[in-house]
Amino acid sequence: METESRQPSLNLCGAVACLFMVTPLIAQTPPADKPLMAEDFFKNVQVLKGIPVNQFMDTMGFFAASLGLNCTGCHVAESLQDWGKFGDDVPRKRIARQMVTMVNANFGGARRVTCYTCHRGGQEPEVIPSLAEQYSVPPEDANKIEIVPDAPTGPTADQILDKYIQALGGAQKLTGLTSYIAKGTIEGFDTYHEKVPLDIYAAAPGKLTMISHTQNGDTTTVFDGRQGWMAAANKPVPLLPMLPGAELDGGKFDAELDFPANIKNSLTQWKTGFPVTTIDDRDVNIVQGIGEGKSRFKLFFDAKTGLLTRQVHYEDTLVGTVPIQLDYSDYREVAGVKTPFHVVITWTDGQSIMQLHDVQANAAIDPAIFAKPAPAKVISAPKRQ
Repeated sequence: METESRQPSLNLCGAVACLFMVTPLIAQTPPADKPLMAEDFFKNVQVLKGIPVNQFMDTMGFFAASLGLNCTGCHVAESLQDWGKFGDDVPRKRIARQMVTMVNANFGGARRVTCYTCHRGGQEPEVIPSLAEQYSVPPEDANKIEIVPDAPTGPTADQILDKYIQALGGAQKLTGLTSYIAKGTIEGFDTYHEKVPLDIYAAAPGKLTMISHTQNGDTTTVFDGRQGWMAAANKPVPLLPMLPGAELDGGKFDAELDFPANIKNSLTQWKTGFPVTTIDDRDVNIVQGIGEGKSRFKLFFDAKTGLLTRQVHYEDTLVGTVPIQLDYSDYREVAGVKTPFHVVITWTDGQSIMQLHDVQANAAIDPAIFAKPAPAKVISAPKRQ
């Protein structure tokens, strides 16, 4: 979870963010047929029982996004140097558990109210109306645009996707690209905001491996066409599988997007009907699709060029839905196919910036590169400043 330089205040309303991050019991990986549950890996889990570790971590991000806090907003400062300190129980944790229990009891688990409903990115819920908000035009968040019955008539999903295929180079060029090996850099919280080497291996249909060589060891993400895994040295669990549903949907779509000639079959239930909106002052056409695991994707295409500008993918947690956003730019031709060399990945507990500098088209790739990775070597403590 991203740890920022600001110093959050320690009021009780700040207790919700990051409060359930607790001590790992042992460094283990789950059996192939059973996901590792939060309470089996972490100590002192009282409210968030019965959810996989993957979703537990996403829930931490939801709390952080809802209150605009980082880990030390709810955990002791020493937790950044010692995983064990995340398990220290403090009054703010007890308050937060009460709040989650209250919401569940009053709304029966329905997502009518979440932490974000009241906090809206602040540590304390607002109780006095803001006249500035009432009488000014707030900036539009393109991600919040949804389908409406009276939206202006625009191009159909087929037309938008066909234009995208043509913009990339055309169907014939796309089918001629069957693999690539890319080298570049990635920077973000896991790399201490420094650029580190990045290797990407992709093969049609739908296989993708990314290896970032961080200061604490390699982080390897693999999707082999059916299953996916992440092995990371600076995470509490050294190897986690992508779980059925939103995680596998995301891994599958990202891998297939590298060879988008068949994009129309990558998702189902394509829909349009979104109001006109912009990203970076450029009009975009929005298309919505559904993955095999029933998770939702929104794709934003530049209305003029037809190129994909943004992808937003939604994942559910026990306390609310979190978005994962990928922004694409710096398109360059690789074997006649336009490829984004700059990708920004943003989610509730971090942001990573990828910049490619060399892409070899139709390169020979050892199939073993798409095999399940070995567990990463676990570091003894997170070394955050």
